[in-house]
Amino acid sequence: MIRLFVTHDLAPGARLGLNPDQSRYVVAVMRRAAGDPLLVFNGRQGEWRAVVIESGKRGAILEVQDQTRGQTLGPDLDLIVATVKRARLETIIEKACELGVRRVRLVVTERTNPDHIRLPRLNAIAVEAAEQTGRIDLPEIEAPARLADLLDAWEPSRRLLFCDEAGDAPPALQALKDQPAGPWAVLIGPEGGFSPTERARLRGLDQAIAATLGPRILRADTAAISALTLWQSVCGDWGDCVTPR
Repeated sequence: MIRLFVTHDLAPGARLGLNPDQSRYVVAVMRRAAGDPLLVFNGRQGEWRAVVIESGKRGAILEVQDQTRGQTLGPDLDLIVATVKRARLETIIEKACELGVRRVRLVVTERTNPDHIRLPRLNAIAVEAAEQTGRIDLPEIEAPARLADLLDAWEPSRRLLFCDEAGDAPPALQALKDQPAGPWAVLIGPEGGFSPTERARLRGLDQAIAATLGPRILRADTAAISALTLWQSVCGDWGDCVTPR
């Protein structure tokens, strides 16, 4: 069934006017007409069943019927990733959303290859991924910040899986074994790797756990997908664990 992210408050009988892109998708692409059902969510009030009550040139209007799922959140997991080329960054955003990340925090490192960041575009990719994967929350995407500033303000309770290419760190699965529950972050560096100064800073962070993703050097998008998959398999919500809101 079609799922749509909306910004409206959701309650029985509420009427939702879809924006032009959503209306075009529902009416012209998916060929939905009056009386057809779909699902909507806003990241705050769970998922609801709705029906199309108007579809025409002026757009589509939905009427909310009943709630199908209460609001839940996945694990408190941040993906911290150095800004990379646009196409790879867009892939990272999409896959991070599919893999349950709650926040994506973009960072600028000493070896970051600058590129123009279009946050509205990245948010649109996250919305589409959430709609397709069945999520009822939406990951937050933060504007780029300096890695040093982020580490200066690091949360004492948040553990950090630092994907290190130096070659002297244990494999990620081994590094994650028997780690405590609670807030986590996964850090993926730039195409040129972390500088010696950054690596030393990260190695000195009490909450950081250095780990390797294997014997091959991975591109940023592959590294992000791999690290998130490994974290989910050990510490995440791939079992029956969800966090009620």
